[in-house]
Amino acid sequence: MGRSIARDLLEHGHEVMLMDASPAAMRVAQVAEADWMLADACEMAALREAGTETMDVVVAATGDDKANLVVSFLAKTEFGVPRTVARVNNPRNEWMYDAQWGVDVAVSTPRIMTAMVEEAVAVGDLVKVFTFHQSGASIMEVTLPADSPVVGSTIRSIEWPQEIVLSCIVRGDRTIAPSPSDTLEAYDELLFIVSAEADPESLTPVLRSAPPSTPPTE
Repeated sequence: MGRSIARDLLEHGHEVMLMDASPAAMRVAQVAEADWMLADACEMAALREAGTETMDVVVAATGDDKANLVVSFLAKTEFGVPRTVARVNNPRNEWMYDAQWGVDVAVSTPRIMTAMVEEAVAVGDLVKVFTFHQSGASIMEVTLPADSPVVGSTIRSIEWPQEIVLSCIVRGDRTIAPSPSDTLEAYDELLFIVSAEADPESLTPVLRSAPPSTPPTE
């Protein structure tokens, strides 16, 4: 996991240091362009030697949730790292990944996979994709059903709920940064940033048609 992240970051021009306590892990599939350090990232001395206080981001991506929390906590509280990202392996531990443990962004692979499944089977339903633990804001996704009342409407003509911002439209293989003149189409995937104070369900009446009324029975 860490090596894969490192490769992507290096390709985007970032400087990366990989820290691993296993000599075998450093010999296998080594990322030559990264700096390497054989050490336990849960130890203060190792983080100090690595110059953690100079880093912009620390990513704790081990397969051990306890280790990821300790690394995040030390990086944030002892070295003042501006941003920490921690991997969640067991969804039952996700509640601990918050500011108290020094975690700015928690990435839960099981939750992301669940969101992808829900997205595939639930057109028109709101799906929480991600939560920013520092701010409490969330990223929500919805695929517009063909009968949505906003299909064919321009973005400027839609009255969006407060504290909820449309941030991206995915249409087929295209990613669109929404502008006021863009028109929504059936089966567009919409990504919203929802503040901690906002109610995500306030989007439902905007994006979905009301169910047909049942005529009274005599």
